[in-house]
Amino acid sequence: MKKIAYIEIDTHAEIAADFMNLMNDSENFSVDYYYSQKVKNQIKTNTEAVFLSDNSMILDQLKSKKYDLVIIGTVHRYFNTFLNITNKYKTAVIVHNLNFSKASKLNLIKNVFKEDVIYRVKLWWKEGLFNASKVYKKSKNLLVLDKGFSAQEYQFLPLFYTKPIELPVNKIFTVVVPGGVSQKRRDYKNVCKVIFDLEDRIKRGYKLKNPLIEFVFLGKAKDDELKGLVDLERSLEHVNITYFKERVSQQDFEMWMKKADVLWCPIQQQTEFFSQKEVYGKTKMTGNIGDAIKFGKIAVFPKNYTSNLDFIVTEKENVIEQFYELQNVRYDFQKEYNKQIVLKNLENLLQKLSF
Repeated sequence: MKKIAYIEIDTHAEIAADFMNLMNDSENFSVDYYYSQKVKNQIKTNTEAVFLSDNSMILDQLKSKKYDLVIIGTVHRYFNTFLNITNKYKTAVIVHNLNFSKASKLNLIKNVFKEDVIYRVKLWWKEGLFNASKVYKKSKNLLVLDKGFSAQEYQFLPLFYTKPIELPVNKIFTVVVPGGVSQKRRDYKNVCKVIFDLEDRIKRGYKLKNPLIEFVFLGKAKDDELKGLVDLERSLEHVNITYFKERVSQQDFEMWMKKADVLWCPIQQQTEFFSQKEVYGKTKMTGNIGDAIKFGKIAVFPKNYTSNLDFIVTEKENVIEQFYELQNVRYDFQKEYNKQIVLKNLENLLQKLSF
């Protein structure tokens, strides 16, 4: 049985949890998980193979055992430490921002002073920021979570599988907008405009197929976005909206995702990571794809988002009518994304990486 170490001492706890949920059923690999306290707190597990770790401990922890492969879940900080690991072990790194992973030293220097200056200077002086691209280059394998990104340089890491869930039978037609409520990543201004226009049309006599409709903003709303939602809510009589002022618990997130009739994913095509330009669907994956797969939901994306996945649908001009039409569309997620198939594909990849 091959031995793997999975390290997540930064962020992306949900991806670590997805990996763990799959590998718990594996009979061919044994995995030790090294999590920071913050990550560990977000993952419910009783396994003895989870070890508390951090930047100062991980090298000694790896040294005490022999691993066939070390997987690093996120390289957005602790660059000196991770460069050490890639120099000593057969390593695979999950890449979340393709442009950041290739950023030159000059670009990183410029970006330090664009925002979050104190934090970024700390990354520069104490954590080896300018070694960022070296970590990715030195790693034997670069992994991506979107199959559309896989090419000669990147290998697809299959993690998302569809849970067996009963189809919702809702009295209220429920449209869920998953993800943090931030205008930087999603076009909430347009979402609010569509909802406001729908309210106006209903007041002027427009009849919905189901007169009860609710939009759920499934992420923490704050600042201007929160104010916009509060103002929108006050203006509505015929349309319901639900939003959250605090971080959405995993329990609430799952409850609403199961209840959703359709997902609305109004992502901004252009975004940034560490002031480095990234493009959703081309250099950066949106977590909404994983959400759609896990909960077996059709998802509506903007026209400018490119995807060859059949359950990703391009937004039409009359998106409200489109939502109701999609209520009757069935996509067999279990055919490609049932747990056994995804686990087999994952094991095949790990076998190749650890050979």
